[in-house]
Amino acid sequence: MAHSPANQHLTTSRGAALYIGALLGPGLLLLPGLAAAEAGPASILAWLALLILSGLFAAVFMALGRRGPSAGGVIGYVTAGLGPRAGRATGWMFLAGVVCGAPIVCLIGASYVTDLTGGGQLARAAVAAGLLLTVVGLAAGGLRASAAAQLVLVSLLTVVVIVAVAGSAGAARAGNWAPFAPHGWLSVGSAAATLMFSFVGWEAVAPLTTRFADPSRQLPRVVAVALAVTTALYLGLAIATIGVLGPQAATDVPLAGLLSHAIGAAGPDIAAVAAIVLTLGATNAYINGAAAMAGQLARAASGRGRGPVLRLLAAITATGLLLIIGYGLRIVGTAALVAVPTALFLAVYLGAMTAAARVLRGPARLAALPAALAVTAMLGFCGWALAVPAAVALAVSWRPRAGTRRAPSNARPAGAVPGPGSPREHELMPAR
Repeated sequence: MAHSPANQHLTTSRGAALYIGALLGPGLLLLPGLAAAEAGPASILAWLALLILSGLFAAVFMALGRRGPSAGGVIGYVTAGLGPRAGRATGWMFLAGVVCGAPIVCLIGASYVTDLTGGGQLARAAVAAGLLLTVVGLAAGGLRASAAAQLVLVSLLTVVVIVAVAGSAGAARAGNWAPFAPHGWLSVGSAAATLMFSFVGWEAVAPLTTRFADPSRQLPRVVAVALAVTTALYLGLAIATIGVLGPQAATDVPLAGLLSHAIGAAGPDIAAVAAIVLTLGATNAYINGAAAMAGQLARAASGRGRGPVLRLLAAITATGLLLIIGYGLRIVGTAALVAVPTALFLAVYLGAMTAAARVLRGPARLAALPAALAVTAMLGFCGWALAVPAAVALAVSWRPRAGTRRAPSNARPAGAVPGPGSPREHELMPAR
């Protein structure tokens, strides 16, 4: 009998492609400029530090996957190490990070459109709101981006970045690296916290460990390839942004500037088209990934999943429009918008690394300990945004009074995925 695609084993090459797809996203179209605005050329130190930290994350999640492949992913890992309440909190923090991240992705696409067509911050917000409503409507109608479609989008982003970096190399100037730290050395920590938004993804592909025929043999190869590719792209883009754009690196559309140097007047046009396509695909993946997790958490609590998913779509719409309107009215800036999901994802990683330090042994445990310390240090640069994960943790930790209706006995524990098999691939690749 033929196996369905969802139940087929992943090959090493396809697994590597899916891991790369989870790690890369539209955040690359914005964050190099934000980091340069915060730390100047010294932001390259933040990139280097996060690339090293990404290697630690990779080692830890690989070890967790080899120790016991979990279809529940990061929720299952945290539950195993820190208990069910911590697992639920991790799931809701990840979900909240996705909800808050969706409007940022829409604003990234809108920024490249208005850079091409003209218009101020209010026009940019209007375009972003239109993009958000479009994708929420498609998600409500049941449309989901397939894994193949997401990989096409990631390939598009990769090609655009390579063309921008290689084509603009001749315009790099050594003088653009001075002064190296115009905002002081502590600004490197702030830049690292901002850039973390582009380094999440290892947790999203954790459930794929159940899809490999031989995780112990395949995972090290998959992780090595994914880490090498993302390191080359991240580092190349960071160096080009600073070396080529110089004082103009502090922009919301750094890739448009690089493409202008690489291919001339058509650069911003290509950047705008790529940004809008990536925004639609990435936000679709964001929303459907969040919907899958919301249904999972709801089923764990009450056995029902569809109602919470519909409420989630309404919450994404309301929250996204509120944040976009605040941006359009200049009440909140891009950096502040990025700070909230960054703090939430950092909290997720802190839970995962802490749990790993408890359940793992040997070199993987040694990787989890410094990773947890590094995440804790970056959380210290999140400032007021720390209130958001704290609020989520408090809400999840609240216990109902005696006599409150309890969840049905057939409810699954947090981190368990209902039904046979593991989550679909398109639920595992939220783009940033």
